[in-house]
Amino acid sequence: MRAAVVGHVEWVEFALVERVPRQGEIAHVASTFELPAGGGAVAAVQLARLAGECTFYTALGDDELGQRTIAELERYGVRVEAAIRPGKPTRRGFTYLDADGERTITVIGERLGASGDDSQLPWDELADVDGVYFVAGDAGALRAARAARALVATTRITDFLATANVRLDAVVGSGADASERYRPIEPPPGYVVVTAGARGGEWTAGEGRSGRWQAAPLPGPIADAYGCGDSFAAGLAYGLGDGRDIDGALALAARCGATCLTSRGPYSRQLTRDEL
Repeated sequence: MRAAVVGHVEWVEFALVERVPRQGEIAHVASTFELPAGGGAVAAVQLARLAGECTFYTALGDDELGQRTIAELERYGVRVEAAIRPGKPTRRGFTYLDADGERTITVIGERLGASGDDSQLPWDELADVDGVYFVAGDAGALRAARAARALVATTRITDFLATANVRLDAVVGSGADASERYRPIEPPPGYVVVTAGARGGEWTAGEGRSGRWQAAPLPGPIADAYGCGDSFAAGLAYGLGDGRDIDGALALAARCGATCLTSRGPYSRQLTRDEL
């Protein structure tokens, strides 16, 4: 099984608090840590843990944070193929992790994504990839990703997908997040997958079939929700790329999301190939 992600990354500082402060209030932080995160990075690490390898196609600023991002993601087993944008800073983020397990995210700076015109990136290798998760990039990058056996994209970029005219095997988003609301695109994706947290979720196939899945049991106490959605999407891309039917792929994706929910930050616990 070969896997890839085309997307963005943010260098995120996480702060553990009892609750998110109200306007004008001073918050006392119990502890902090920093990681390269964001949708693309989280999915890439999850796929590396499932498949044993994952190539992450992205873009970074020409700064120290960009170099740290590459080094850290490689430490998690991700092969990073990054176009460096001269004069651009690597995007940053700040995230509160509260006692209820919720995450509250602020992003700082421009989201950088790979382009199909980035000739230094090995786009031709995607023809030999089984599963790709697409989070950010231009139409050329999306067309290159279509060479893979299975292509899954996030509904966060539905407006972009509507103009790209690329066939997707699935789009996935959260029913609780207005920014991930799906609207019909052409050509229709093979599956529209809408998550509902502890209630599982529902899917609709392009030919009209539909179904639901149940949330997977948590393998431990809730830590925080950061990265659960992108771990779920990575599991879906893995499952479809591995030739599983939609029910089997979603069962695997649900396990990925549930496992990440027991992780402090996105990487301290994700589902691995040994647990499959």
